[in-house]
Amino acid sequence: MIFLYRIILKLHTTYQKMIQKIYIRISMARGLKVGKNVIFVEAPDFGSEPFLIEIGDRTKITAGCKFINHDGAMYVIRSMKKYEDARNFGRIKLGKNCFVGNNCIFLPGSQMGDNCILGAGSVLNSSMPDNSVYAGTPAKFICTIEEYGNRALENNVMYPRELEPDRAKLEAYIKDHLPHNYKPVKKK
Repeated sequence: MIFLYRIILKLHTTYQKMIQKIYIRISMARGLKVGKNVIFVEAPDFGSEPFLIEIGDRTKITAGCKFINHDGAMYVIRSMKKYEDARNFGRIKLGKNCFVGNNCIFLPGSQMGDNCILGAGSVLNSSMPDNSVYAGTPAKFICTIEEYGNRALENNVMYPRELEPDRAKLEAYIKDHLPHNYKPVKKK
């Protein structure tokens, strides 16, 4: 029974990945600009105007991300004489060598500079300067890339690097050797 489940799961996963690749290709045919070595962990929702989106080289976009290129709420005010011509569209640009965490939303006119990180669940409604880390709703400055890198080194998890090619061995090592340390409660 487990064997059958694995086959069904593999078929489903393969089908989903194929559909996502097709969606990305269609979006590119509609004008989406994608640089070299861009990684889509899962195809984002590019909205109805993919031609207004540009993604720089070596950028990684994780699961559940959305690009919103226009303000659909104009629907409400366009029924009023004074606002019948109201329209709101905006380009969205992601720089080179960026990372976008799970479930981020990009609003019209937002931009990530080069070497930026946008934390999971963030809503970007403005622009991020180069070499910065932003997070939150709306996304706000957290630290510079250098500060982020220094924190990463302070919290570095050491393991034998030769285990990296064998994911099962690496996971077993981490499971058995990672200490049960947790972050302290944040004080206001």
